[in-house]
Amino acid sequence: MSRSYGQYCGLARALDVVGDRWNLLIVRQLLIAPARYRELLDGLPGVATNLLTDRLRDLETAGVIERRLAEEGNAVRYALTPWGAELREPIEGLIRWSTPLMVRGPGEDHFRAGWLVVPLRALFEGRAAPHRSATVGIAVEDQLFQLRATRSGIEAKAHDGGDLDAVLRADGAIVLGLAAGVLDLDDTPGLVEIEGDETAVRAVFNAPTPGKPPS
Repeated sequence: MSRSYGQYCGLARALDVVGDRWNLLIVRQLLIAPARYRELLDGLPGVATNLLTDRLRDLETAGVIERRLAEEGNAVRYALTPWGAELREPIEGLIRWSTPLMVRGPGEDHFRAGWLVVPLRALFEGRAAPHRSATVGIAVEDQLFQLRATRSGIEAKAHDGGDLDAVLRADGAIVLGLAAGVLDLDDTPGLVEIEGDETAVRAVFNAPTPGKPPS
């Protein structure tokens, strides 16, 4: 890597690899799905093309990402290696830790609805199973995600095309507030639209959050 803290410490050596600006956001994009260079550029507003190229090269050299030939044509896609994919856990931990920083809303910051699949998974990780099974769609802009509640907990991912008990539509900031447990559905009159079974939505969003008393 281009720089090193020069410390025999696991944190320091991890930061030698992923501590440079944009590195963890590149990993975030690849946690969503393998991506072509142009897709990464579109998903990382503000990054310079030469900087993205440098960061991809460094992450590949370090063994965090790899290049794969796409199924169609000769296009190259970047993907996380198995070792790189293990960054999901610390990234999800940082997302949960960031909740107080997100309360003020996006302001002038860029936002992409497609980013939500990573924080939704992080914020529902460890939730207790609700009292009923349900699959709820989350619609933000042109993206549709799903929360599937089972006896083992709540799984968040992109919509797989299956049936939904209900769909909740809202702005990204509202969805994040609900997922983090800092907002309740009753706090959002006029800001949330629910199609279908509202009790399914309430069952999922009222599932107890770790460290927080049930509502």
